[in-house]
Amino acid sequence: MNTELLEALNILEKEKSISKDTLLEAIEQSLIQACKNHFGKADNIKVNINPQTCDFSVFAEKTVVEEVQDPVTEISLADARMMHSQYTLGDVVNVEVKSKQFGRIATQNAKNVILQKIREEERKVIFNQYYGKERDIVTGIVQRSMGRNYSINLGKADAVLTENEQVKTEVFQPTERIKLYILEVKDTPKGPKILVSRTHPELVKRLFEAEVTEVKDGTVEIKSIAREAGSRTKIAVWSNDPDVDPVGACVGMNGARVNSIVEELRGEKIDIINWSDNPALLIENALSPAKVISVLADPDEKTAMVIVPDFQLSLAIGKEGQNARLAARLTGYKIDIKSESQAREAGELNLYEEEAYEAPQGGEEAEQLQEEPEFSMEEQAEEQTEE
Repeated sequence: MNTELLEALNILEKEKSISKDTLLEAIEQSLIQACKNHFGKADNIKVNINPQTCDFSVFAEKTVVEEVQDPVTEISLADARMMHSQYTLGDVVNVEVKSKQFGRIATQNAKNVILQKIREEERKVIFNQYYGKERDIVTGIVQRSMGRNYSINLGKADAVLTENEQVKTEVFQPTERIKLYILEVKDTPKGPKILVSRTHPELVKRLFEAEVTEVKDGTVEIKSIAREAGSRTKIAVWSNDPDVDPVGACVGMNGARVNSIVEELRGEKIDIINWSDNPALLIENALSPAKVISVLADPDEKTAMVIVPDFQLSLAIGKEGQNARLAARLTGYKIDIKSESQAREAGELNLYEEEAYEAPQGGEEAEQLQEEPEFSMEEQAEEQTEE
């Protein structure tokens, strides 16, 4: 048993996740390459390797002839019968090749073949590992800044956090641990090139999946996300279980769950609203923490007219239009917001009172239309009012 070789292969298989069969194949190719360098050709070379013991042998297939023209592929009858008396002309004899007889150059080339195969397999293993994590989050350690980009160590590979995928307010220090969303994994001759992001909306979704059990198991679905990285995110959630409150599940007791995500996002505010198939109700929820008087939504044109109390107009629009902008992205509707006074002057208020909320009157859905926005949104409204 070749214990040293067996132990080396087991270590490589464990540390680099390269299968033993692949490594044995690389050894076989290296021996054939060494024979080619030593003898000038290797068409008649055969290698036998026992995968259990790692014992190997190399044979050259030679034809028995009267007069030897090519010593690499032919053997004389006399020499053949010294090996076995039954050989005759035309027979094929397996002549053992001693690998220790190889010259320095042949040995070095064989070594390079093995190393090259190991590097290729290692790159392939790493690529497959991170390609499987594409569109998912990973934890990385900041190594260094490269101009305006950051080099992030993900364990077995390095990733690049480009300037376009960074939150403008975030500055990282070496050895800092951060969560990242893997955008793309490319296979290159130098190894996998991994592009990551801190601004992608899916980063927030994956963080909720990791933090909220109900989201991970599918009880609560995140139907839509609108994000302005570093400032505010709105997410619309829906529960497949009537006994589970989707907003409460995402917020957690005393806000524990959402606060841990906010902390990971360096203070980015997160609004969690209830999803609804009724576009008018969805738009009202999306504009929270602002209160809404009425909504008239056109599903065909994907437009909506919203009337809010005069004192809620600035809150509905938000700082620099952010609240309205995120609500529009979240719902997919182009939203026009007017105050109650503006609507009365335009003679539109009565029309809205008649046509808004085209949901059936009566029943559970009608009762939901009269409900106040989620408790967590009210708390955020009070905070914004105080600010």
